[in-house]
Amino acid sequence: MKIVVSAGPTREKIDPVRFLSNRSTGRMGYALAEAAAALGHETILVSGPTALAHPTAVRFVGVESAAEMAAAIKREAADADCVIMAAAVADYRPKYVAAEKIKKSGGSLTLELERTEDILATLGAETGGNCRRILVGFAAETECCREHALEKLIRKNLDYIALNDVSRSDRGFCSENNALSIYARDGRCLELPLASKREIAAAMLEIVLTKPTVRNQSENEEAMQ
Repeated sequence: MKIVVSAGPTREKIDPVRFLSNRSTGRMGYALAEAAAALGHETILVSGPTALAHPTAVRFVGVESAAEMAAAIKREAADADCVIMAAAVADYRPKYVAAEKIKKSGGSLTLELERTEDILATLGAETGGNCRRILVGFAAETECCREHALEKLIRKNLDYIALNDVSRSDRGFCSENNALSIYARDGRCLELPLASKREIAAAMLEIVLTKPTVRNQSENEEAMQ
């Protein structure tokens, strides 16, 4: 199979020396790419800026901004069998990027932000091309976690969504460990208890690659209620 994995944060420029970003380290996405390659799959890792070494046996595509990640993911997804979006892609970017460093003044500074493209929603909405590819998203949540994850699963027309409760200090961002609740389009929920991200990645791939689900069926949406 050809598997595309995204990882890490994106950086959205404010001026030549400043940017907006988030706390993602990329460890979960890198672990998924390593696990996919270990299983013998053709694996492409599209990564934002991280401090991690590039996994071996993986084709690495480095990006910086959400727009760059969207372009790379859509290009690689055109003939992919599975896309796993583990990256923490910025939802907003500065509408205007200053050509020179913004100097501080005595007053406040207001930044106008605009939405970035929702990459998974774009892939999920496609009706032509490779419609049989498996689409997997991540939901990093801090409250009403299950409700938010299920809403994203349906709205973005995914096969699976991995709920990551980042309000917990023992998992998620900046941690070597993780625990996931994986919700399937057909109503299943599979729990992956706290373990190393390498172990979580292997278990997650076992689920999404060998337990197929079906998208675009209203009865599946009703099962999630």
